[in-house]
Amino acid sequence: MARTGSTSTQVNDDPLTVCAISVLAGILGNLVHEGLGHAATALLTGAKSGTLSTVAWTSSYDSRLVAASGTLANLVAALILWLVLVKATPASVRWRYFLLISFAFNVLDGCGYFLFSGFTGFGDWATVIAGLPAHWLWRTILVVVGATSYYGAAVIVGVGLVRYTGVDRSDSRRLRNLTLIPYVSVVLLSSVAALLNPSGIQLLWQSALPATAGGHSGLLWLRYSVPKGTIPVRPSDGISRNYLWIALAAVLAVIFIFALGRGITLRAG
Repeated sequence: MARTGSTSTQVNDDPLTVCAISVLAGILGNLVHEGLGHAATALLTGAKSGTLSTVAWTSSYDSRLVAASGTLANLVAALILWLVLVKATPASVRWRYFLLISFAFNVLDGCGYFLFSGFTGFGDWATVIAGLPAHWLWRTILVVVGATSYYGAAVIVGVGLVRYTGVDRSDSRRLRNLTLIPYVSVVLLSSVAALLNPSGIQLLWQSALPATAGGHSGLLWLRYSVPKGTIPVRPSDGISRNYLWIALAAVLAVIFIFALGRGITLRAG
């Protein structure tokens, strides 16, 4: 009788809807980084035109500000998403989960880029510190700041998953599913889109995979770092199947892959 009662109260999440929400959040995080960050900053500060794709913004104009703007845009977006999430307790669990995963992608990308560039000497923040005196010191600072902030960001995502999407800290099955599905979904989405980018397949290995498989890797272990005593603000009844989310994700994923993946030309003014 006890086993039957436990099974009847088990909270389940629909994997297809979770995947759809994750895909939409991943697209948003990418557009924030490449579009609102790099592209918009470049066009506002001197670029006449450029090509925007899912893996890069390319133009004849470049600056330290343009290089830094992708990460900074992600971090600003993460702050806004977190503030909205905290106030969104009355919203449906699907909306709260979308806000949480969007926050996760933005904050992990933002913090992870410091660590990535400091460790590899490649990417946006390698451009930002290029030519600065005591270059080794700047790389060390990036590694330390990146590692520290990334761990802190992962913990915050875990806390948000419990507090604001209503997942019980002891429910390892839900915690695993609601972090693993977004990770795999967006790695696949970004990889497929990167195959079509106009700058060559090398950006799949240099940009798309590091930014997703590496940058989002905190999703694979953050459930172990949720502080004891963290409890839901509002219990969750599970993410049920919703064909509107699924259809919207399917349409935008096709556009993301076949339009933005191939690259689009943007011009100032």
